[in-house]
Amino acid sequence: MSPPAATSKATDGNASVSAGVDPTALMRIKSLQLRAKTVVDGFFSGLHRSPTHGSSIEFSEYRAYVPGDDLRNLDWKLYARSDRYFVKKFEDETNRRCYLLVDLSRSMDYGSLEYSKLQYARTVAATLAYFIIMQHDAVGVLSFDDELGDFLPAKSGAKHFHQILVELSKATGGTGTDLEKPLEQVTTLVPRRGLVVLISDLLADTEVLRQQLAAMKARDHEVVILRTLDPRELDFELEQSASYVDMENNAGFFVDPQTVKDNYLARFREHQQQVESICKDLGIGFHTLPTDQPLDSALAELINTRNKVAGPRRRSARRTRGGQ
Repeated sequence: MSPPAATSKATDGNASVSAGVDPTALMRIKSLQLRAKTVVDGFFSGLHRSPTHGSSIEFSEYRAYVPGDDLRNLDWKLYARSDRYFVKKFEDETNRRCYLLVDLSRSMDYGSLEYSKLQYARTVAATLAYFIIMQHDAVGVLSFDDELGDFLPAKSGAKHFHQILVELSKATGGTGTDLEKPLEQVTTLVPRRGLVVLISDLLADTEVLRQQLAAMKARDHEVVILRTLDPRELDFELEQSASYVDMENNAGFFVDPQTVKDNYLARFREHQQQVESICKDLGIGFHTLPTDQPLDSALAELINTRNKVAGPRRRSARRTRGGQ
């Protein structure tokens, strides 16, 4: 089976997506590992096109230039081969640890497409893990519903990636989404500064979210939230009146779309605005991932966050070295 086509581009040192892998075609690939590889390979085949055949970039040694970088650190030879700006990684940028928090609650099993939010979220997590390990950096995973799943500490290597895939493939369960426990667990178990990526539909109390994210930021972790939602959760385009069952508590109720649509959309917007406000106040990256959109945007968000975090740390390191 041929991998779906994908193209990407980079602008001003940041990764951005021009066109990505069709998620419907991607989800038809049964292997989670192959899905992840397809997204990453497709992303970088466009992001790092080179006019010189046979040239390649070691992502464990270089990263894209971002505004504020010292121009003296640009690799001009690499620029001549790739027509893009790259700088050599400083020692304090290597071996960074990333932790993926993945929501496996029953609400994630919902899907109006050929696949569910959970299948999409699993693929996002696997893609990010594959990319990080490809860079020889360390990645850990914690799955959750209303209880905690197994915590895989941040490591690298093919064997560890296989363990991540096993963890991500676990069945959904629980009776709700408890964001407090996984965020608290990572804050407790991860003593060193790292990058935490929360992949969830965020169908939970926003005040709990604020408290736990604030605690995490107090430990100097960088945090990114990737909110995974089905298109119908965003537009509420239900076709007809019917009885529905809550996927998390099994409560039944009758819904007339024409009657409740306006109220639903108003409450959804209010919740979304609360989440966005929390993230803005705490300096947390927030990105909504509709499941009908290419997964490349999640990878671009991770890369951009890592590059933005690297800038202040490099400048701080230069000031420290200059003062010695």
